[in-house]
Amino acid sequence: MLKLDLNYLQDFLSMAEIEAMEPLLLSSRQTLENKTGPGAEYLGWLDLPVNYDRAEFAAVKEASAAINEQSDVLIVCGIGGSYLGARAVIEALTDPFSALKSSGKRQHPLVLYAGHQLSGSYLKNLLAALEDRRVSVNMISKSGTTTEPAIAFRVLEQWMRERYGAEGARKRIYATTDRQRGALKQLADERGYQTFVVPDDIGGRYSVLTAVGLLPIAVAGISLDELMAGAAAARDRYAGQELRQNDCDLYAVVRNILQKRGYTTEILVSYEPGLQYFSEWWKQLYGESEGKDGRGLFPASMSFTTDLHSLGQYVQDGRRILMETVLQVETAQEDIVIQSSAEDQDGLNYLAGKTMSEINRMALYGTAMAHVAGGVPVQLLKLSELSAFVLGELIYFFQKACAVSGYLNAVNPFNQPGVESYKRNMYALLGKPGFESERLKLEKRLSAEGSDLR
Repeated sequence: MLKLDLNYLQDFLSMAEIEAMEPLLLSSRQTLENKTGPGAEYLGWLDLPVNYDRAEFAAVKEASAAINEQSDVLIVCGIGGSYLGARAVIEALTDPFSALKSSGKRQHPLVLYAGHQLSGSYLKNLLAALEDRRVSVNMISKSGTTTEPAIAFRVLEQWMRERYGAEGARKRIYATTDRQRGALKQLADERGYQTFVVPDDIGGRYSVLTAVGLLPIAVAGISLDELMAGAAAARDRYAGQELRQNDCDLYAVVRNILQKRGYTTEILVSYEPGLQYFSEWWKQLYGESEGKDGRGLFPASMSFTTDLHSLGQYVQDGRRILMETVLQVETAQEDIVIQSSAEDQDGLNYLAGKTMSEINRMALYGTAMAHVAGGVPVQLLKLSELSAFVLGELIYFFQKACAVSGYLNAVNPFNQPGVESYKRNMYALLGKPGFESERLKLEKRLSAEGSDLR
């Protein structure tokens, strides 16, 4: 269960100011739900929790069972929305130290990642670490030509075919890609790899509840049924209610009001290390959706209390451009009680009998009050627990709030034209056919700056 707590915002805005936004909010929400706005062709995620492909859902579970039986490790090869959602859920809900266990003591394969950067050292070290492990690969790409995962998959596929032979690799490589076309779909059909679909009407950063995210999540032993049930509950809860009762809409409105007041950066804060990659997923969702036409909050993240010892000074006393959204987990998955010490050399006996979750909670409250006193707007998004159901709710909450917020900000929240600029330059510098004219321009520029292409 999720609950948005706005009590720390009382010094920054009133409920009357929030409710004054209701007519604009209703217009944005109707644009979304009636599918009449820009990007409407990418709204398949809106009803996905209750309108998903049951046959493919069952096939994902079957493939997950096969991977669990034949492999110690699953390599997820993808970048951006092709891996961040799955990694967010897996790291939030699984043992962070499972890699230290022998394969015989793990209940499920270890999920590792490739194709999310261009480091040859990373990929070579990954392959070296897999020498005595049974391996499966899930390549995730709509086109199959995205540079980072395409390079990694070329290396991984060759390694798998050399190790297991063509037939053995066929049983261990899974492709999540376009239903009918594209380089990866063609290769998978030629080689006989089992395929899953990246839906045409769902963009990458909204795709975690499709096969894109569900196969790796299932392999890690997380209940897909509970995850989808949580998302379905959120879909019902955040539809059609008035603003005061709709936390999803409230979140979208609050962040837009604060943005107009000069708070240009939103920090997603968590006090649980397992939520670090959820923050990474959230940053892509909001950065790609809202950051265009010179608009949008800059999405950043911090892990407290760790970052209070590095970035806390800036948050407390730096430029007043920051707002905080804090993910508060109300029930800890595991806990430790602090014991009394006869010597009390560290001066911690005053904590004897308290749990670490209680101490963590007091750190959250104390930090929130300090930041509010320092001029930082803070809102809490309370999670009753870390479970598949609650993560499903949280994913849908942020997806819908992001879409509504984008329309409130008069941008198309479903395209990402800016990401093509760096790609064109990179392709030109690498000598990709068709980019010769750009390469000549960039060569002149680099030469003028004292650089070369060697």
